[in-house]
Amino acid sequence: MSHDYSKTPDALSRLTDSQFRVTQRDGTEPAFRNEYWDNHEAGIYVDVVSGQPLFSSTDKYDSGTGWPSFTKPIEAGVVRTKTDRTLWMSRTEVRSAGADSHLGHLFDDGPADAGGQRYCMNSAALRFIPVAELEAQGYGEYRSLFEPAAPNATKENAS
Repeated sequence: MSHDYSKTPDALSRLTDSQFRVTQRDGTEPAFRNEYWDNHEAGIYVDVVSGQPLFSSTDKYDSGTGWPSFTKPIEAGVVRTKTDRTLWMSRTEVRSAGADSHLGHLFDDGPADAGGQRYCMNSAALRFIPVAELEAQGYGEYRSLFEPAAPNATKENAS
């Protein structure tokens, strides 16, 4: 199923001031004072502008920075990066591929056992969808991320 995750005037009109500032004006929200930095519920995070699936709670971890941090996107191609030279330094900015929303930044200080990357995102750029609501909100294809792996068939014959 193909989705159009582009930015529309209607979608922009529904954003709060903070969501607009972060996603459209490349803003940053305060550390530890944002909606998802300490969210431990299972589900997915989508672009607040377009609804494009971006990250899964299965890849979220506590980076100690006060922003939601992930080791990788939910699938290849949903985010793009570009060099950000604001604040007198060079950083890697992360944007949604569909709506071109500013999401946050990518750093190379993430967990080494998960690839070493830290996608440090702004909560204001994201909307969280709990596992229990995936189907109802049109994201049922991601339920498999939260289901246990099938038991090994050889183990049931081992008794």
